[in-house]
Amino acid sequence: MSSKDDILAAIRRNTGTRYEMPKIELDAITYEDKIGKFSEVLAGAGGKAIVLKDGEDVNDVIRREFPDAKRIASNLEEITCATFNPDTLDNPKELNGTDVSVVRGEYGVVENAAVWLPKQVRHKGLYFISNALVILLDKSQLVNNMHEAYARNKDSEYDYGVFMSGPSKTADIEQALVFGAHGPIQVVVILR
Repeated sequence: MSSKDDILAAIRRNTGTRYEMPKIELDAITYEDKIGKFSEVLAGAGGKAIVLKDGEDVNDVIRREFPDAKRIASNLEEITCATFNPDTLDNPKELNGTDVSVVRGEYGVVENAAVWLPKQVRHKGLYFISNALVILLDKSQLVNNMHEAYARNKDSEYDYGVFMSGPSKTADIEQALVFGAHGPIQVVVILR
């Protein structure tokens, strides 16, 4: 037995009455116009939401948003504008210099414009190393708040996942806001 196991066993032996976790009933915030509010909140976080129009090709939207992109990474079959599949790379360092990464989000959270990205790529660094991250999201997969999001993830099986809301940013002591400090400079969510 390890010392960790010894400590946990001692805690269990000396614990008096055990209580079940209480069921929490919350009257959490909800939104009538989920798409509009999600777009507004994402813009406030420095990102951009684009609602795909009927018949509009997602590849045309990506090219329109990033006309100068040379290296576009995606493992999604419908992304024909991708210049390489990042899952074919052996070393994640080869992702360096990627202009745009295109990934699929599982669902979005309206209250903070966060999108749940479970690991669907070989190298999770893809979510952070490119200059821009494009997230494809089914607009019917928007939940109101983080309470709904965590309830949705409760029984999920995944080895890695991250909520992404807008581009990476940091502010130093002089109050200078810098984008792209430790992640993408731009985040675009395409709702379809």
